[in-house]
Amino acid sequence: MSAPYIQANTNGRLHSAHEASLSPLDRGFLYGDAIYEVWRTYFGAVFAWDEHLDRLERSALALALPLPWSRGAMWREVERTVAAFRASTGFAEDLYIRLQVSRGGGAIGLDVALADAPTFVLLVQPCPAVAPALLQGGLTLALAASIRRNPVESLNPAWKTGNYLNNVLGLREARAGGADEVLMLNLRGEITEASTSNVAFVRDGAVFTPPLAAGILEGVTRGFLLRHVAGAAGVTVAEQAISPADLAGMSECFLLSSTRDIMPVRAIDGVRFAVGADSVTARLKKAFAAFARESAGAHPERKV
Repeated sequence: MSAPYIQANTNGRLHSAHEASLSPLDRGFLYGDAIYEVWRTYFGAVFAWDEHLDRLERSALALALPLPWSRGAMWREVERTVAAFRASTGFAEDLYIRLQVSRGGGAIGLDVALADAPTFVLLVQPCPAVAPALLQGGLTLALAASIRRNPVESLNPAWKTGNYLNNVLGLREARAGGADEVLMLNLRGEITEASTSNVAFVRDGAVFTPPLAAGILEGVTRGFLLRHVAGAAGVTVAEQAISPADLAGMSECFLLSSTRDIMPVRAIDGVRFAVGADSVTARLKKAFAAFARESAGAHPERKV
């Protein structure tokens, strides 16, 4: 069975993602010296284009990684890559778009002065679908037991870099134990986030999510929840440190990510949460869908 087609664009050259395009000396491959962002489309328009680019630029600044492309130039590459994907596949539904930027190639060695020039790779594929059973029944999470989230003082999780081994190992542990996802703690024993998603909880009808100071990625979907979606749904939301001991007092839990927006959770280890059409989570997911539709209508220039 052949692998599904993924469209790639390496430094402006369009090709299949299954074709090699990077030097073995690329620092993203050798050292994880890279940053990335992921967008998806809603109703045919790229969602939160500027918000993701803002975060990409913050990550680049933190790593002292120069970005030699303007936003306009990168948007034109996204348009080219999406058009090539649609022409190759005939796929007309919503898309997943990933941009990775590495410091480039050069001689082997950690010194950034050895890098030649930044490299970008764009990947386009269908936006991963969430099984209806998972949307209705929710995910199962497991608290990581053998590994903690990177501390802010070490490799700050706020930087969206190519260094994901911490997340990979946490997810491996959770999957080995039969859970769908991992929930990681920081060195203080506070809940941070899942492998690729922020997390939030519901208690007494209000939503609580760990603060950035817990050591988490500043998620774009999480930001929309705080600034727009919760208020539109008539739900109070606050940032608050949360420990495993607090879980028993929470009535609901959900994950937040760019590709799945708001995703219900039915259990974390032995603690179960309410799911279903009458939940606060379902109300928020409906409000997020309305927000995404409104955004698509407000940005016809982002249609692809």
